[in-house]
Amino acid sequence: MTTISTTTASIQTGSAGSSSSTGNDTASQISRITQKITKLTQQLKEIANGSGSTEDKKKQQEMIQTEIQQLQAQLAQLQRKQAEEAEQKQAQQQPQAKAEGVNKSSDDHQIDIYV
Repeated sequence: MTTISTTTASIQTGSAGSSSSTGNDTASQISRITQKITKLTQQLKEIANGSGSTEDKKKQQEMIQTEIQQLQAQLAQLQRKQAEEAEQKQAQQQPQAKAEGVNKSSDDHQIDIYV
């Protein structure tokens, strides 16, 4: 019988000092989770070819599938976080739109309307 040990990764949340370190940390967490999902998927494929009873194989498959689902949920959460951080960073870099030219209100650009 083949014994497969698995561990679940936890997402650490907290306030970071700068957005760049948070971005890199999020990206590295995404990378680690993606690698774990790949590894677990490979283990799932190997179970079918391994030795052991059908019942043991089924239990192992269910455990691995459950862990993959948990990792996928964590991955989705991290990707949303990364997208939000990117939006915030982009919003900070873009200057506020200013009215220029004819659209800018001033004494020179007023229309007097007489009724």
